[in-house]
Amino acid sequence: MTSTPRAHIAMFSIAAAGHFNPSLEVIRELVARGHRVTYGIPAAFADKVAETGAEPVVYTSTLPTDDDPDAWGAEAIDYFETFLNDAMQVLPQLVEAHEGEGGVGVPDLVIHDISSYPAIVLSRRWGVPDVSLSPNLVAWEGYEKEVSEPMVAGLMATERGRAYYAQFSAWLESNGIDEHPDPFVGRPRRSVVLIPKALQPNADRVDESVYTFVGPCRAEGVEGAESAGQGDWRRPAGADKVLLVSLGSAFTKQPGFYRACIEAFGDLPGWHVVLQIGAHVEESELGTIPGNFEVHSWVPQLAILRQADAFITHAGAGGSSEGLSTGTPMVAVPQAVDQFGNAAVLQELGVARHVPAEEATAETLREAVLAVAGDPEVARRLAKIRAEMAGEGGTKRAADLIEAELPARQS
Repeated sequence: MTSTPRAHIAMFSIAAAGHFNPSLEVIRELVARGHRVTYGIPAAFADKVAETGAEPVVYTSTLPTDDDPDAWGAEAIDYFETFLNDAMQVLPQLVEAHEGEGGVGVPDLVIHDISSYPAIVLSRRWGVPDVSLSPNLVAWEGYEKEVSEPMVAGLMATERGRAYYAQFSAWLESNGIDEHPDPFVGRPRRSVVLIPKALQPNADRVDESVYTFVGPCRAEGVEGAESAGQGDWRRPAGADKVLLVSLGSAFTKQPGFYRACIEAFGDLPGWHVVLQIGAHVEESELGTIPGNFEVHSWVPQLAILRQADAFITHAGAGGSSEGLSTGTPMVAVPQAVDQFGNAAVLQELGVARHVPAEEATAETLREAVLAVAGDPEVARRLAKIRAEMAGEGGTKRAADLIEAELPARQS
């Protein structure tokens, strides 16, 4: 138990599994240490928050959910506008929920997912420190020149892009913040990074006085995934090799890809395949299911990866981190956003093959899986990364770093 005085810590996130799940055990740990933790979240995730012992502060969001991934649009500006418009209507809800009569009160510290723009505004409004909990890659020295500035130049060449930046700047100014939107969002005061450092591009150029990599945060002291609420899974008798196929929770509407997997691995001698198809595809769309396949809309991924010999993944930050932490050779088939960068990093690390989605035929998938699963050099590199990750600290170190930002600790 920590000797840090009990504090009110306010967490803020969005109703998206890839943003919500990575920090959940950190919240549980902070509650266990005696802190009062309130958690601003849409209603869909409130029960999971309550299970940690934190107090859900429910707000209404206009963001698309995992149930409707197509609603995000197809261009970067679609994402940017969607997040900003939601932030503008969420902020007054959170102000009322914390400051209004019967509200939960102003916290001592704000912690937040990188997507929660209102949380940063609130920390400035309240004069309390804030800590970003990043579930994916962070900016490095030179990031703006290499990545951000070319993208911004493209946006500013369009009417929508100019309107977006004008709207964002006006919103910040109306809240007393004289700062450009890009560093406001992308350059946090302090950040706890919930991925392994191995997955971070240009890790040697990341400012470690701001960003600390703690790796995936799970229930401490328990090996089984079922302890973290995921559930359990057992390797079937007679399965010499196990392959997990999962495109995560959002971009799963890919029946053609799943059929290619069935063609590639159906009745492959010695192999048992667990195929997660998500909520947007029916098993009946896949044709005849081979006897060595089990098909589910959702699976306890970590429990399976602990026993798997290969993993076909969309290369989301969560899945990539779990593949690394379990030492599972991967084939990365990215679908959107940061997954393309993660796939490139995994391939550069020598622990995965990157197969672009348009090239993911039965032949290429089968060749890639058999290659990585049978390569001793892949196994050696995964073992080295697992050893490095073991020293990053996980849940307890994340909680220690958050407690270190409490104002009482800084006196």
